[in-house]
Amino acid sequence: MTAVVAAWPESELPAELAGQVAELEAQAWPGATAGHDPALAPRALLLLDASGTVLASLALLYKRLRHAGRTYRAAGLSAVVTRESVRGRGYGRRLVAAARAALAADPAVDVVLFSCDRPLAGFYEAAGFTRLPGAVLVGGTPAEPLATDAPGFDKEVLGYFPPRAGGRTGRPEDFAGSRIALHPGAVDRLW
Repeated sequence: MTAVVAAWPESELPAELAGQVAELEAQAWPGATAGHDPALAPRALLLLDASGTVLASLALLYKRLRHAGRTYRAAGLSAVVTRESVRGRGYGRRLVAAARAALAADPAVDVVLFSCDRPLAGFYEAAGFTRLPGAVLVGGTPAEPLATDAPGFDKEVLGYFPPRAGGRTGRPEDFAGSRIALHPGAVDRLW
């Protein structure tokens, strides 16, 4: 099956595609609301078949991050989902690898950080992301934080550090083993 990767600012996603994404997300996370905080400049990245059916989707979110005395232009993956009927065919991995490539090519991104359920970490590693042992993402807000090491969570933090002229702007060792105060807000509490 021929499939193509397409991207839109979330606010410009055509209604038919937005409806399909909402349907996929509702299947994966019943009760969750669709959409992301506009303050995080969400971009929808979709894998579409020739008929316009969304095979897989994810959101790219962006914000400034202050960590260990430096400010980074951070991005993250959120709401990664593959249509149930086509799982196991590599569509999710293809879309996640396309997301990493797009972020690598974006000069406005210094570091990519996100968390996933621990059993999925190998999936993201296969798409080019690196585990950050001992790292904890602290989401939510400073007044109402939500950390990946909260009771009942079994999360792994992953990253990607795009090479830039003059070297990398961040390194895995700058983030591994540390608490990372991401604080994306009350809507996208963890991305």
